Amino acid sequence: MSAAGLPPLNRKALAGLEPEQRPAVDPAELRSRVLHFGLGAFHRAHQAVYTENAAARSGEPWGITAVAPRSARTLGALRDQDCLYSLTERRPGGSVSRVVGAVTGVLALRPDAAAVDALLADPEVTVVTLTVTEKGYHRSARTGGLDTTDPAVAADLAAGPDGERTTVVGRLAAGLAARMRSGAPPISVVSCDNMASNGVVLGQVVSDFVRAAAWPDRAEILDRMSETVAFPSTVVDRIVPAATDTDRAAAGAALGVHDAVPVVGEPYRQWVLEDSFTAPRPPWELDGALFVPDAAPYQLTKLRLLNGSHSALAYLGLAADRTTIADTMATDWGERLVRALCAEVAPTLPDGGPDPGAYADDLVVRFRNPAMQHLLRQIGSDGSLKITERWLPVLRSLRAHGAATPVLELALAGWVDATRPPTDITDPAHDALAACWGPGARPAETVSALLRVVGAADLADDTALTTAVADRLPAVRAGRVEI
Repeated sequence: MSAAGLPPLNRKALAGLEPEQRPAVDPAELRSRVLHFGLGAFHRAHQAVYTENAAARSGEPWGITAVAPRSARTLGALRDQDCLYSLTERRPGGSVSRVVGAVTGVLALRPDAAAVDALLADPEVTVVTLTVTEKGYHRSARTGGLDTTDPAVAADLAAGPDGERTTVVGRLAAGLAARMRSGAPPISVVSCDNMASNGVVLGQVVSDFVRAAAWPDRAEILDRMSETVAFPSTVVDRIVPAATDTDRAAAGAALGVHDAVPVVGEPYRQWVLEDSFTAPRPPWELDGALFVPDAAPYQLTKLRLLNGSHSALAYLGLAADRTTIADTMATDWGERLVRALCAEVAPTLPDGGPDPGAYADDLVVRFRNPAMQHLLRQIGSDGSLKITERWLPVLRSLRAHGAATPVLELALAGWVDATRPPTDITDPAHDALAACWGPGARPAETVSALLRVVGAADLADDTALTTAVADRLPAVRAGRVEI
């Protein structure tokens, strides 16, 4: 028995669950044909569910081995549970829980490096997916390519062909190089992180790593990669809050077993993929995934409307002493903020994607879901990386065309306020951001300095913008959101 007084979740426990609570396919029938980097909740609530349902509906044994760059606790718990975990959908009318069995193995990036490399070279593994967040790509703010001056990247480059690597990009590049040398069949590498043109970005940082490595055959590796490795762009969408002790207790009550690492999510989920795979893949379309010639219109719509609104609600909600997205939507300005931001951003979206007005309607419904307790601090983390994708390109586009940007200026003021020391919001640029708040600096100067930290020198030099953002700060600091 677990500490919760319930039997532990594992394969033996499945027989005691109701049929609708069990995995859609017998986990024993699956094989590791997909390698995934990232063991976080989002992957387990999104791609793993699509993969399990695709396997069940096709009869094909698509299983996933997941690699944890960190997450030692999650990795250990999943091993103890035969890689099973529960997913609870928080629906407005009541939650529904079931067990997911798509994950067939879990590995640690560094201790299990040999096993990771073996899977990358395995002809049966034809798909690699990633959810490592924006910071996992180690991009240069100046060039957009791989930041080879990053200490972790530099150490990986110096490690040699068979050396230990601490970054996912380094491990992936070295593993793909070994696959190219062995003559293994083609493979598709799929970014599922929230970045514009995420497939292009991933392909670039991997190629940059190979190009910078001291491998005598790097030119041949790059040539073969260009022929046999695809990097499709994708759009992933499902709101997945961090699970709490309350969620663990609720999953246990619903299933009658103790799950140490449950995940929770909203009922809605979407996956749009560029149809450019070079190798066999799970038939995700059987579970509703959409394959399109160009994912960019969908990607930019999601990134700029959903993710952009999420960040705006997070920073302004924190300033107004709110805790969750649903709390923030309950204010008299929450819905107005979402709709105004979507309307302001809509002119920057390409043709061929969802209708921005209808998309905004859906966002209001999703964000208001009272069963979702998505923490603003979780959404607001790593803001120096997120706003460079979600807001800054839009600001550049609109201002270049002479358009007014009052809602984005308000949102940016929320982020600026959230960087003011002392702050407990995590960010890889925390120290550099804090240093912008020097004594005696005028507010517009602080805004400009913060924009330079995130690589937006052009916007930092836009005095009309920095002044407009600075003018918003007193009201934001007082918890007033004026739209």
